[in-house]
Amino acid sequence: MATTLFKANFTPSSLLTSSSPTFLSTAMASCSSFFHRSPTHFTAQSRSSSSRRPTFHPSFKAFSSQMSVSSAIVAVIPERIGFLGLGIMGTPMAENLIKAGCDVTVWNRTKSKCDLLISLGAKYKSSPEEVAASCDVTFAMLADPESAFDVACGENGAARGMTAGKGYVDVSTVDVDTSKVISARINATGAQFLEAPVSGSKKPAEDGQLIFLTAGDRSLFETVAPMLDIMGKSKFYLGDVGNGAAMKLVVNMIMGSMMASFSEGLLLSEKVGLDPKVLVEVISQGAINAPMFSMKGPSMVQSKYPTAFPLKHQQKDLRLALGLAESVSQPIPIAAAANELYKVAKSNGLSDKDFSAVIEALKAKLQSQSKD
Repeated sequence: MATTLFKANFTPSSLLTSSSPTFLSTAMASCSSFFHRSPTHFTAQSRSSSSRRPTFHPSFKAFSSQMSVSSAIVAVIPERIGFLGLGIMGTPMAENLIKAGCDVTVWNRTKSKCDLLISLGAKYKSSPEEVAASCDVTFAMLADPESAFDVACGENGAARGMTAGKGYVDVSTVDVDTSKVISARINATGAQFLEAPVSGSKKPAEDGQLIFLTAGDRSLFETVAPMLDIMGKSKFYLGDVGNGAAMKLVVNMIMGSMMASFSEGLLLSEKVGLDPKVLVEVISQGAINAPMFSMKGPSMVQSKYPTAFPLKHQQKDLRLALGLAESVSQPIPIAAAANELYKVAKSNGLSDKDFSAVIEALKAKLQSQSKD
């Protein structure tokens, strides 16, 4: 069945207070059927001052397509969506939006990385400013705080194209201060800001199984919820800007420390004459099982590290987590030790390998000790 498009101008709040019960019940029921796998999580949180800004007013389109003979899917989304940053994560995220029927405009520093999405129907603009100016909502997925700031606030940055009635959603992993600076710059244009860093790597991004950790303008969160549901399996609204960034850093701090400990265990099992493949299997059946161990363990045993989450980004997140802990005088000695190990791995030329390649830093230490 061909996709059917029809346009209307209304805000999320007007949808919720629509005088047409039939339209409201149909839209809500259809959206529920489409996004049933993506629960929304809220915390009890007082409204920030940013939530009192004017309500987000983009144009919307409602689109329906037939997934099967018996069920139709309807979602209400902003008509024009921008996406900045098309790396390991950004490309599959934007691709999922395009495949869902969204009108997507893309930009990347290296234009060739836009080619796949353009072939799928995306538009292209030559700067973040032009993308933001032409879109109702703009997403940004950048590698580090410096890039996230530059793309949002630098020369030809997205903020220059933002105006009242637009929204900016930063899904990059940055520190709390950077997120707040970007938020202030976007809000100064009259536009709304939402930080929404993701938990998940390449495969979850491809499968639309990311977890969004959002904070900022609540009305923008409600506006972009259908898009987050296309790209992810769940979303958390955490209140004021900075809370999303902090949550992501805590999550990645734990993940990096777990991988370092797992690497030590694999090497120790081999050193004492055990089969590390059996260790992976034992772990998979016990209380300490984690999908990360089952997924990465077999390839680590073979000294293979296909990049899903670059090691340099894991070390960056550990560094930022250490800064976060320092800001509240919290000791995190295990994470600090893990960070040193990732730094060694980076110095050994493993920056662009998957973060599981941190095991190679331990191997290098063992080899060095054996020579001594």
